Amino acid sequence: MSQPVAFITGIAGFAGSYLAEELLNHGYRVTGAVYKGETTDHIDGILSDIALTELDIVDDRACQKAVVRFKPDVIFHLAAFASVGKSFASERLVYRINFDGTLNMLGAAIRSRRRTKFVFISSSECYGIFSPRNKTLTENQPLSPVSPYGISKAAAEFACQAYAKRNELSVVIARSFNHSGPRQNEDFVVPSFARQIACLERGKSKPVMLVGDLSVKRDLSDVRDIVRGYRLLAEKGRPSQVYHFCSGRAVSIGSVLNQMLRMAERKIQVRIDKKRLRRNEIPVLRGDNTLAVKSLGYEARHSLSRTLRDTLDYWRTRT
Repeated sequence: MSQPVAFITGIAGFAGSYLAEELLNHGYRVTGAVYKGETTDHIDGILSDIALTELDIVDDRACQKAVVRFKPDVIFHLAAFASVGKSFASERLVYRINFDGTLNMLGAAIRSRRRTKFVFISSSECYGIFSPRNKTLTENQPLSPVSPYGISKAAAEFACQAYAKRNELSVVIARSFNHSGPRQNEDFVVPSFARQIACLERGKSKPVMLVGDLSVKRDLSDVRDIVRGYRLLAEKGRPSQVYHFCSGRAVSIGSVLNQMLRMAERKIQVRIDKKRLRRNEIPVLRGDNTLAVKSLGYEARHSLSRTLRDTLDYWRTRT
């Protein structure tokens, strides 16, 4: 069997860089797209093993050229405006990147006239606020997003399903819950905590940590487990099926913070910062990963404590 070719949009990003490593370790020829001027720090260690192209996914013709150039067997579409919090202030940009960009990549896959599998990376933010608030969500839960980010991802999911039906394109959808780890930027809660702790340990600021709503609960996984799920999805996923990638447990952000504070090398005070409180916050997000576990062989190999420790150590080397 010839070496399968993977094309990753967002390859230089947080999850994209880990996915590239995962695929290289499992015999894929890895290609991918970076945005003009985007740093490749996360993939510097594998640059000699992959092939890159510069691409703006809102450019339809450029998307088609990239797919024609690399002739991928599978496209992993990760490139997106990924910050839920910042999506409220950049609503139209979010829709343009996350929805129009997905349409362009779907169109490129179809026009390539190859039997390309399309793996779309969606989000649990598509679910929005639901009742009862503590329920464990299955893939059949109705979508009711409340943030521009969630709306854009839900709309892109519908587009994926429609394109698959009309064009016989093999599309699978990863509806991922929260995940973290080294390399994630500080717009997200775990690296925000980690960076602040690292700075405070070095005495670069007063020993006071600014936080948002600590009561919300999230289903938090390690990025290295999540990207293994993406690979399994490409290899075993059933066309037009949605799969949850999550731990099946919800932990409060307050408990995450407490774990990280116990890892800190000095005593730190905590203060609520109103600027970090998010509108339309979803109180609890917890997913059922039974389908991915049973049909793909998905499993979590990293404990939450390891994820938090590795993320903190990562930021200690960068402050």
